[in-house]
Formats: sequence, structure tokens, C-alpha cells
Amino acid sequence: MTTYEPILARLAELKAMSVKDLKAEWQQLFDAPAPNNSRGFLEGRLAYRIQELAYGGPDKQTRRMLDLLADEVEGTLTRKSQIADPRNPVVGTRLIREWDGVAHTVTVLKDGFDWDGRRYKSLSAVARAITGTRWNGYRFFGLRERKRGDA
Repeated sequence: MTTYEPILARLAELKAMSVKDLKAEWQQLFDAPAPNNSRGFLEGRLAYRIQELAYGGPDKQTRRMLDLLADEVEGTLTRKSQIADPRNPVVGTRLIREWDGVAHTVTVLKDGFDWDGRRYKSLSAVARAITGTRWNGYRFFGLRERKRGDA
């Protein structure tokens, strides 16, 4: 068994899922309700997200190149913002959150998060493991979106 088989199996499962199941998967992976788009859009975007969570997204240089190519195709000369969640902390950052009188420490990894010796793909999954209920992980750990000009 290679490390790619679970990811490939998950991608193959998307084709067999109903639209209702695809939207439930969307809620789990994006921590937001699914848009009312076509089945093809949901499958494609979910497939990308599964791989993004497993292998990490494109690096900064690749994102920049894609932005420049998009600018060229669209005929615009302005530089687009980077495709990244600005709330993501730097790798190695330790997030500490007290819950029910216990301090929980989460370490940010390159491709996920470590809490209590276990790896998680999202902060929402960590928050769910700690509280037992659904949370927006960024909100649970008090991470806000950086505004322009913030360092």
C-alpha cells in the first residue's frame, strides 16, 4: 500500500457520492456550507481540497506564477493577491487555548496541526476533538484575518 492510496480512494469515492453527500463533505472540509453549484464543480473543488490538505497547497512561488499567468490571460497588469488563507500561522507556531480549565497546545505543521501527539488536517478538526462539537478552528483559536498593512 502506498501513501497515495487513501487519497486516491477518497477521490474515487467522490464520483459515487450523491450531491447531498458531496455537500456534507464540503461542509466538513471547508467548514462552510456548500455553494449551489453543479455536481462537477463540487467534485472538482472537493478533489482539489482533499489533495491540498493531504499534500499541502502550492508553494508561494507557484502561487505567484499562477497569479502572473492569470493576469496575462485576463490581460490585466496588476498583481493579484496570493491564493492563501491569510489566517494561517507560520509553521512551528504553537497555539494555546484553554477549554474547560485545561490548556491545549497545538503546533502548526507544514501540512496540518499536531495536538496531543496526533495530526489533524485542520484547526476545526482539532477544535472538534477538544470540545466534541463543531467549531470554526480559526475562531476557536482566536486567529483573525490579517488586514493589509499588518506585518
